Amino acid sequence: MPSYTAPTKDLQFVLHDVLKVTESKTPGYDELEPDFTSAILEEAGKLTSEVLAPLNAVGDQEGCRLENGVVYTPKGFKEAFEKVKEGGWTGLDMPEAYGGQNMPYVLGTAVGEMFSAANQAFTMYQGLTHGAASAILAHGTDAQKDTYLPKMVSCEWTGTMNLTEPHCGTDLGLMRTKAAPQDDGSYKISGQKIFISSGEHDMADNIIHLVLAKIEGGPEGIKGVSLFIVPKFMVNEDGSLGERNGVSVGSIEEKMGIHGNSTCVMNYDGATGYLLGTEHKGMRAMFTMMNEARVGVGMQGLAQAEVAYQNAVIYANDRLQGRAVTGAVAPEKPADPLIVHPDIRRSLMDQKSFVEAARAFILWGATMIDAAHRAEDKDADGLVSLLTPVIKGFLTDQGYDMTVKAQQVYGGHGYIEEWGMSQFTRDARIAQIYEGANGVQALDLVGRKLAQDGGKHVMAFFDLIKGFIKDNAGQDAEFDAAFLDPLKAASKDLQSAGMYFMQNGMKNPNHALAGSNDFMHMFGHVCLGLMWAKMGLAAKEALKNGSGDATFYETKLATGRYYMARQLPATALHLTRIQSGADTVMALEAANF
Repeated sequence: MPSYTAPTKDLQFVLHDVLKVTESKTPGYDELEPDFTSAILEEAGKLTSEVLAPLNAVGDQEGCRLENGVVYTPKGFKEAFEKVKEGGWTGLDMPEAYGGQNMPYVLGTAVGEMFSAANQAFTMYQGLTHGAASAILAHGTDAQKDTYLPKMVSCEWTGTMNLTEPHCGTDLGLMRTKAAPQDDGSYKISGQKIFISSGEHDMADNIIHLVLAKIEGGPEGIKGVSLFIVPKFMVNEDGSLGERNGVSVGSIEEKMGIHGNSTCVMNYDGATGYLLGTEHKGMRAMFTMMNEARVGVGMQGLAQAEVAYQNAVIYANDRLQGRAVTGAVAPEKPADPLIVHPDIRRSLMDQKSFVEAARAFILWGATMIDAAHRAEDKDADGLVSLLTPVIKGFLTDQGYDMTVKAQQVYGGHGYIEEWGMSQFTRDARIAQIYEGANGVQALDLVGRKLAQDGGKHVMAFFDLIKGFIKDNAGQDAEFDAAFLDPLKAASKDLQSAGMYFMQNGMKNPNHALAGSNDFMHMFGHVCLGLMWAKMGLAAKEALKNGSGDATFYETKLATGRYYMARQLPATALHLTRIQSGADTVMALEAANF
């Protein structure tokens, strides 16, 4: 069975050596002292490694079952959920007024990575609840907040998001679920939703569904969509649970992965719902949940790559296969371990260099979310809005690829269920699809985010890189050559791609959209290159000051040099593809495919 060790030391390095969180002016960051964050991360690490990780394979093998309208989660899930709730982990970064601990989102993100890596399917139950609670917090009335948030923050009640219908996914303007106004101000919700993660289960007393529907007589298309709170059980005025609402499970979806999560078909048959936010402005309210979810999904790509990499390293050190081409490394054994072979090293370095930079990228993004919410920093809000499709799309595409690389290290054993590596690949696959498929993320990036606020935020990103290079160049020729020069070249490639879109996209939008996936990946590589330059600088400073574990920092520099030399040059390939335009992409008639 695969194992998982929480990367607490690396998380501490990013928080304190790289991001220097205690030096931030964001309210609450002054409390994030190393001893404080270490204590939280160590406790979360124990819980995830000792309780959640052993249940990962159980959830995969058993899945959820539907009996007489009730969904039962895999063996051990319910008891583990109680431990998570008892530890207060579900409300780590939620307001104290509703029972949370009001810690910064960046700390919740660091903890969330460990939870997702240990057991992604399990963690989705509380993750979706957090997103639903955030939407109610942002758009609900005081009465709605008081009614639902305390129980949702504690996960006594869980939450879901209901968007997709059998005939429409991304194009939500096509939805058919209806909301009929009632005299008492409530609505009767009727329709069917599919792919509803955590839609029904046995781990909470109530489930609070957030459902997109169209109010009868409202505008056509997406402009007529509203968001509703639809509880599984009605809530009485005193907070106790009343009768069952008109919502039921049609079936559990049979999926490629995340078997431990109850992904349901949900039927709404005149269910009582309450408007959340403003009529016909449901997408505005839902995007509060979806933007948070997209960062969380990007984290899932990182998390599955991390746990798969950890196990691939163990196997590569244990498995004997052939001899090193330069001579036997373990002559006393019948063969050398796999890790002596350059191609295995290449694969492991691809994984390691991705995981560590992706971790820094996610946490950097989380600091911007904190700055936007806690300090009302509009520039941070604009920049993280620009980067959200990159975080979601690039990290899940790459994260999935890294699980495949880890599986490949095992050879034939990676394809055998006994070794557990296929689960990481199967679980990672969904992250490329849900919360907006990655093709949609790329279209959003190129079609909307680049031009947002007159291109202010993408220009701020380029200025940030230019400023970082200017501030740190010329002090160490070796560091400049290994880190800053590749970052500068990659950033220029990204700017050239943006210029191509400006010059050609107005004439023919297909020229921009045909290159959107390449642009998203190019942008992702530049972001990870920036993270490696920042981590390399932090490691160099730590070695210079003689602080901490020298081997750790030397390893960090070696890993960073690998990424800058072997991965970051991919921007040149992506640029060439983008500049080839849309003609070859659009050449065939539909009938000729």
